[in-house]
Amino acid sequence: MKDESGPLTAERSFFEALLAGNVEKLKEILADDFILIDVMSGSEITKVAMLEVMGSGQLKFDAIERGEPRVRSYGATAVITGRTQMKMRFGEAAITTKSRYTHVYVEQAGQWRLVTAQGTQIAGE
Repeated sequence: MKDESGPLTAERSFFEALLAGNVEKLKEILADDFILIDVMSGSEITKVAMLEVMGSGQLKFDAIERGEPRVRSYGATAVITGRTQMKMRFGEAAITTKSRYTHVYVEQAGQWRLVTAQGTQIAGE
């Protein structure tokens, strides 16, 4: 299931940008109406809010391990599910979480853009 020009490339770029704190790359990958359902609180986070918290350094990812990616494509839309283990800092708080996630990508003007993401904590591991 390897697609170097498609949603898996965008997915890899998204996680690399998070880890590097690369706000400019995130601006390219995230659709203007992007919404994240936060893995920790369940709250909705917009593209603007995510870029602000990443750009300020308030949120910093120290490690992201990904696994079990599965892509389902529907024309110009792709749904990717997978598993992560993340180590991050929010302000002074160190957080480690394991989750399963769903990301939805849409092809816009020849580029795969992330329109929504939702994470769910894996309990008991």
